[in-house]
This record gives sequence, structure tokens and C-alpha cells, in this order.
Amino acid sequence: MQVNVKKLNENAKLPAYGSEYAAGADLYAAEPAVIEAGKTAFIHTGIAVELPAGTVGLVYARSGLACKQDLAPANKVGVVDCDYRGEVMVALHNHGCETRRVERGDRIAQLVIAPYYTAQFCEAETLSETVRGAGGFGSTGNR
Repeated sequence: MQVNVKKLNENAKLPAYGSEYAAGADLYAAEPAVIEAGKTAFIHTGIAVELPAGTVGLVYARSGLACKQDLAPANKVGVVDCDYRGEVMVALHNHGCETRRVERGDRIAQLVIAPYYTAQFCEAETLSETVRGAGGFGSTGNR
């Protein structure tokens, strides 16, 4: 699949896969930033993407950054809709106790491109029966 990427900043880097079978392409910081402990900062990637119709870009944490530096997307998973043409930004939250610095060129998140369905929501008086039924949080662990 081809995805067109527009550099909005001379320091921007195109997303890149770290290995042959990586599901997520690394996103890079286009500018340095300081993220205080317990705070969130919007990190510029300097890129805009043209995702194919019927796909979505899902922005996930990089495991090394989250585990070693306590930095992960504030919204857990960012969503880049296929009709969005603005800059891809990553809201990085510092879950740690120390101020962290992101440098230009640092890998800050990963972008997974996935297909999606658009549903037609229909109001109904009843829903089909299942074994689980209305069992909610933690209910399937009791079996």
C-alpha cells in the first residue's frame, strides 16, 4: 500500500518500519520538547499523511519509550482519520517522576494503518441473547 506523506517541516522524517514484519512504523519528533513529570506535551512530527480510504492510522506507544522513559501517548491510542490532512501530532504524557526531554529525530510513537468499518446504528427494542449476556467488567474471568 502506498501512503503519501507531506513534510511540513525541514526536520521531519518519514515514518519507517524497524523490521521486516513490524506492524507499526516509527513516528519521529521534528522539534525538541521538554515534558515535565506528570505533564503532557504535544510533539510535532512535521508530517501530514494521505491514508487510503477505508483505513485509519492508529498511533500507539513505543514500548521502549514507555518502559524506559515513562513516555506514552496521553490518549492511549491516537486516531488519524483518512480524510485528515493536518500535521500528525503526538500528545506524549510523562508518567514518571523526572522531567524528560525529546530530541529532534527521536522515535516518539508508532503508526499502525488498519482497515475499519463504518456502521449504520439502528435503534432496537431487543438484542440477541448470548451466554455472557450483560456480564460486564471482569465477568468472563469467573468461568
